[in-house]
Amino acid sequence: MASYPRVKRQITVERCEKLLSEHFFTDLNLRSSLYQKCTNSEKYVQLSVYKVPDLKRISFEEAVKGTYKPAKRGDSFGPSWSTHWFHIHVTVPDDWKHDEVQFIWDANNEGMIWSTEGVPIQGLTGGGGDTRRVEYILTRQSKGGEKFEFYLEMACNELFGNGSNGLINPPDPDKYYTLKQVELAVPNHRAWRLFHDFEIILEMAKSIPDNTMRSAQALHTANHIVNVFRSDDENSIDEALEISREFLSHKNGGGTHLRVTAIGNCHIDTAWLWPFDETKRKVARSWSTQVGLMEIYPEYKFACSQAQQFEWLQTYYPALFKKIKEKSADGQFLPIGGTWVEMDCNIPSGESFCRQFLFGQRFFEQNFGHRCKVFWLPDTFGYSAQLPQIIRGAGLKYFFTQKLSWNNINSFPNTTFYWIGLDGSKVLTHMCPAETYVAQCRPGELIRSVENHKDKEFSDEALLLFGNGDGGGGPLASMLERLHRLKDIDGLPKVEIGSVDDFYERVERNSSELVSWKGELYFELHRGTYTSQGKIKRYNRKSELLLRDVELLSTFASQSDQKNCDYPKDTLDGLWKYVLLNQFHDVLPGSSIESVYVDAYKCELTSKFDDFTPQFYEEVERKGIELRERALGTLFKSSASSPDTEEGLLVFNTLGWDRTEVVEVPVSSGLGSFTQYAVDKKSGYVLVKDTVSLGIQSVDVGTSDIGDISPATVTSVGHDFYLLENQFVKATFDKHGRLTSLIDKIKDREIVPPGQFGNAFKIYEDIPLFWDAWDVEIYHLQKGRDAGLGGTVKIYDNGPLRASLILETKLSKKSSLRQIISLSVFSQRLDFETVVNWDENRQFLKVEFPFDINCDYATYETQFGFIQRPTHYNTSWDSAKFEVCGHKFADLSEYGYGVALLNDCKYGYATHGNVMRLSLLRSPKAPDEHCDIGTHEFKYAIYPHSGSFLESNVVREAYQFNVPLLVRSTPKEFTQSYKPRSYFSVENAPNVILDTVKRAEDSDEIILRLYEAYGGHATARLRSSLSVESIFETNIMEDEQNPIEYDILGGAKIKFKPFQLITLKVVLR
Repeated sequence: MASYPRVKRQITVERCEKLLSEHFFTDLNLRSSLYQKCTNSEKYVQLSVYKVPDLKRISFEEAVKGTYKPAKRGDSFGPSWSTHWFHIHVTVPDDWKHDEVQFIWDANNEGMIWSTEGVPIQGLTGGGGDTRRVEYILTRQSKGGEKFEFYLEMACNELFGNGSNGLINPPDPDKYYTLKQVELAVPNHRAWRLFHDFEIILEMAKSIPDNTMRSAQALHTANHIVNVFRSDDENSIDEALEISREFLSHKNGGGTHLRVTAIGNCHIDTAWLWPFDETKRKVARSWSTQVGLMEIYPEYKFACSQAQQFEWLQTYYPALFKKIKEKSADGQFLPIGGTWVEMDCNIPSGESFCRQFLFGQRFFEQNFGHRCKVFWLPDTFGYSAQLPQIIRGAGLKYFFTQKLSWNNINSFPNTTFYWIGLDGSKVLTHMCPAETYVAQCRPGELIRSVENHKDKEFSDEALLLFGNGDGGGGPLASMLERLHRLKDIDGLPKVEIGSVDDFYERVERNSSELVSWKGELYFELHRGTYTSQGKIKRYNRKSELLLRDVELLSTFASQSDQKNCDYPKDTLDGLWKYVLLNQFHDVLPGSSIESVYVDAYKCELTSKFDDFTPQFYEEVERKGIELRERALGTLFKSSASSPDTEEGLLVFNTLGWDRTEVVEVPVSSGLGSFTQYAVDKKSGYVLVKDTVSLGIQSVDVGTSDIGDISPATVTSVGHDFYLLENQFVKATFDKHGRLTSLIDKIKDREIVPPGQFGNAFKIYEDIPLFWDAWDVEIYHLQKGRDAGLGGTVKIYDNGPLRASLILETKLSKKSSLRQIISLSVFSQRLDFETVVNWDENRQFLKVEFPFDINCDYATYETQFGFIQRPTHYNTSWDSAKFEVCGHKFADLSEYGYGVALLNDCKYGYATHGNVMRLSLLRSPKAPDEHCDIGTHEFKYAIYPHSGSFLESNVVREAYQFNVPLLVRSTPKEFTQSYKPRSYFSVENAPNVILDTVKRAEDSDEIILRLYEAYGGHATARLRSSLSVESIFETNIMEDEQNPIEYDILGGAKIKFKPFQLITLKVVLR
């Protein structure tokens, strides 16, 4: 009979929690017994420090040459982002014999232990909580009196950067870190075993439903251990261990249970709350630690993605990279993912997706002997509907993520399923039901793996990703200790360390009747990332298209002059790597700190990583233009002409269809007079008719006479209205620059509803619930206001080739807009060239256009295709898509007619009813307090068209809006004798786009990438003016697969299925 009263369950739980507390009663609880011996005497640990100047991150070789001065516990080091190298000499006390001796270091920041030979050994993370890793094992069995010498590189940032008073706040530039703990210690392994046992037992009591027998047993056992343990009695630890052993010895038993496969991982954001250069050190700190754990725990397996991070390690830490290759060969360190970085999956182009896989898979194959099977993307903000086809085309079969568990409106219904893309390609997909990629190997995570698994009737498997991530770190020894205990315990699902590939192969082999999900995996959160940091989105679009042109032109130039013009593959690879790097899922979406964008835009050489860092977009632009001009010079056979030489124009059309456009050309005396000059008289307008696809033709400035065709005109109508008109449309604007009427003259149709306004600017209050740069919330639509009223509108260009208005207005007290609204003679497209000076606090600028069109869905361009989304809020799934991602266009069509809203660098759209909105600028304050503040240039356009979207040429028009004709002047005697030449053309299939032309990765063959753009079948005829010997269909990796019949007269006949992406390898004679 009990001699004490029954205790309320919660009181017992809290009592047990105190046994492990790091804040309460640490002089008496189990933590007081974790170390048998300890000393912080300077007799045994001597420190000296070299404070690296100017926030530089230097190499080991530089560090050992520094001037070191004495240092001690209690010293402070800073400021933020500075580096301090310590030279450390340790002497083990003479009486510490047969002990494991640990070096303990805690400065509440990150650090890395280096050998005196310059090999990184282990990372350290100071502070408290689950990320704490402060111990470095000097010896497992001391002799007493040993001496150790090593270096320690201190980084003055925490695992998640230097945020001021909060995780995602902008960094505090003046943080200092105090070295609060530096000592030698001998761990009490029996106490540590009890610590890990007790963690498991107590959490089982808390996580298993408290009305079950097993939960009651666990709590009783935990309380029993508390009653037995005494901090002053070593024997009590043995008695407590016997109690825990008996409880943990009860196995799961037979029957059908969920099988959990645990895999270590270390999700390191390639940049986020820290700059790129700090990531390079995070990689070394984190991965060196994992290699060390593999020596202690031979069963341990660690999966790691992002070829870019492997390449950084290979470049800057070659000795560690060699160790990792060895562990990979042993099956412990497992490269995974197949991409260059874990990229954003909304904004990059389809070709960028292909290059992410091409560069990633080739790196892994070249360095680890195999390609990846699993596309690994735990932390990206939505997934394009075209990804399944690209994943399969790059040789992968499986997909992993978990981010959709963050949805804030609807719960995603599946855990293990087949994801089906636009074209019907499918990939086996698993989203870990523990709903985290930073699991700590605790019972609650295993219980959630059962409770949250939504496909248990079809699959009895689940992944558990454990290890500290985002800021790196990875698994700790304590996690592996807990995992060992959790392997097979009554009350929990079985869990065992295994490989990700084996997991997916078992699921594929053993699971039946898995459900499928067709189309995009839309993420119901972080919708602001389509718009935040507008400049990086502009750089991304412009860089993708610049490299497209450079590759295409360089391919043709190297064929036309093989002796003097080499294909610049190495340079192009380097430029592509910059673009791919910046597509990382916290960089391109706009959710990183300010210094990341300084690096992304500019060339600042500041560190030991100078040969690789911060050139990025400026280098892409500078070198890309240089390569483009070199290739054009070869193709045009141009040379400098004297000022009085009569000149003509050569035009290269880098798109795969003929084009007629008005182009702007710099004024030159040799060109003669223009039909129309620009307002500043420094350039003139030229009409270029029927330029051949993917080819060159000459143009005479004097041929811009439009004949009987109605010119483009602009007139004022009274005091308050202005009229832009050509043969196709008539557009009326009011004194605020708002579109009040748009009449299709061919169809005799008014497109703007009465009383509504197009080109109307709206500013919405933009205060999210937490994630500032990430989120625009559904309620922002409740609090918007008109902007841009009260400015001035004036006539700008008078025609006949181009007519335009100029709008200048204030958007607010601090922000202003300047816009040229133009119409050319040969197009029904209205262009809006815009410059905004933006200085706001959490405000969201959009432009909206209402159209007299009725449709329940709008069509948005995605990678290599389109996706349709609702224009109503019928269901919660519809309402959740109040802000969506689109690429070069969105379209609203009904039977017989439609209007497209085009852009040259924007990605956020919203269509409700008959109103289309394009998201222009945001102004969040965290993690970059200056996000989007400054001057922005962008263009958008509206393009009315006959027929519905599927009957239109919107896809081509959007390309033309983004890819200008390339026009250069050259001596007229050359242009007059120049015959038009089309290098490639696609006939009989207006729904097929020839998107990419490049040199093959490992040969001189030409690679073409084409896709079906409208969701239909096609039989395309591919022709070329080059001497084609043969054509092969390949995959994205350029593995030859099927030969395609080709003859000189008829070309090649290529059949497409809806949304199919086809890669061809063209062999020349």
